Amino acid sequence: MHELVGRLASGVVEVDRELEREFEVRLVESSTLAFRVAYSVLRHREDAEDVAQEAFGRAFRAFHQLRDRERFRAWLVRMTWRLALDRRRSDRRREAREVAHAGTLPIATDARRADETLRARELWRAIDALPDKLRIAIVLASIEGHDLAEVASLLRLPIGTVKSRLFLARRRLKEQLQWIR
Repeated sequence: MHELVGRLASGVVEVDRELEREFEVRLVESSTLAFRVAYSVLRHREDAEDVAQEAFGRAFRAFHQLRDRERFRAWLVRMTWRLALDRRRSDRRREAREVAHAGTLPIATDARRADETLRARELWRAIDALPDKLRIAIVLASIEGHDLAEVASLLRLPIGTVKSRLFLARRRLKEQLQWIR
């Protein structure tokens, strides 16, 4: 009886190790993806690193539940995107509470943006002003460099929808940034 339990336990341990190895391989393939998605939402390096780390942790804990392992990147993007949006909403609520409590406007911290140029700041402000569905499409396609098929796969959308969102995003960015030449 003990021998049977020992064989079953060793089989479970081997499956766990195999899952860990597969997770590590997939994580290496998409290591910067989670950070870039989080950064595109939050625009602050430390917050983006925190969100990416949280996404990696959640992905590791739930990896065994992922049915189609070939969709790992799409799964990670969606998870990171949601976590980043949650963080941004939380930060905004906290700032609103602080403003209401202090009765003053929050002081803008330009220290973390000091190294950015005016054009880059304006571009990112314009990107940040886009609706979420347009912003994620433009970030994945134009900044991350994914082609249309990859963006459609990552977002689980038809290619035509991705094309439409990219067109709308680019048009809005052009309108907002036409004064910069």
